[in-house]
Amino acid sequence: MNFDFSDDQKLLRDELRKFLQKESPLTQARKIIDQSVDHSVEQGITHAAPVWDGLASLGATSLMLPESCGGIGLGALELCLLAEEIGRQLSPVPASSTLYGALQILLLGADQAQQERWLPPIAQGVIGAVVAPMDDEWDVARLPSFDGVALQGIAPQVADGMAAQFMLVLARDKTEQLVWVVADCGAGMQRRRLATLDPSKPYAELRFDGLPAALLRNVKDSSAAKAILQRMRDRAAVLLAFEQLGAADTALDMAVAYARERKAFGRVIGSYQAIKHKLADLYTANQLARVHCYYGAWALADDVVQANGCPELPLAAASARVAATRAFNLTAQENIHVHGGMGTTWEIDCHLYYRRARQQAVALGSEHLWREQIAAQLTARLDN
Repeated sequence: MNFDFSDDQKLLRDELRKFLQKESPLTQARKIIDQSVDHSVEQGITHAAPVWDGLASLGATSLMLPESCGGIGLGALELCLLAEEIGRQLSPVPASSTLYGALQILLLGADQAQQERWLPPIAQGVIGAVVAPMDDEWDVARLPSFDGVALQGIAPQVADGMAAQFMLVLARDKTEQLVWVVADCGAGMQRRRLATLDPSKPYAELRFDGLPAALLRNVKDSSAAKAILQRMRDRAAVLLAFEQLGAADTALDMAVAYARERKAFGRVIGSYQAIKHKLADLYTANQLARVHCYYGAWALADDVVQANGCPELPLAAASARVAATRAFNLTAQENIHVHGGMGTTWEIDCHLYYRRARQQAVALGSEHLWREQIAAQLTARLDN
């Protein structure tokens, strides 16, 4: 049994890495963060547009798209590789909102005609967003309302909401049933940028005041709408875990490189046992996260269902999410410690990884929520 990616997939990963290393160095993330603290800039830069357009020209935004909608015959495994390379460079592009979120909702809830209308623009680099609660603590009454024609209400936190050109919205209709709607961003919507720990991945508050929208026609009732939200979260969890894994690997490389050159008492600090053990622990955490991410990628790509009827993805996604969150949090934190006092300064890049780690840790719900999902899935298997 082969637990690794194929040679062709590794070649794709290498090409994506070369492109992002050249076009999306850490200065891209710094550029967005720097302008976020400049109060003379009202809105600022929302993402690295040249990088996103370049990925579109390479066909990276076509991954997981059906060939009838602009796809290139590749799928979830290749999208996992893209996510890892985006994380490795901390690339400030709207991949999570567009490819892990909006794309997945359309694949799950739109009919053929709607997919042919909304998916091809994604291949061309159009940016999407998902307006929906990403944890279990939400109230239907707080969702935007949909009267059959337009949206009304407030969405308090939307990832890439400032850059989105279209969005998928979980809303309530006149009978308080849950529905998914799709809408172009334009007249009838106001945006307000929010202050976040990692401004290179901005969030926005959206206010809908008669924004025209259309129902996703394959969503029949509230239970179907909830099921699509959960399936999207599981898919996004695997992909975001790969982003976290790529970033954790780079943070570890930074720590190792600094430990090899920084000297204390006439010796490089990497020769001291305390630093060696610290770096070994980080490597172990990253490799454990990689195992879970590969498990998640397999479950996502093959849509595996066990003999007892339990789908594999919910458990695999939660496992990947927990392991990758822990690894990235630990590596980002200890990277600062290895750098010592220098690691806390603005000039050193350690804080970029720490910002991203802490923000991504809650992007799809906290680690505790995903641990509860692991427990629930294991209990269900025992019961069956």
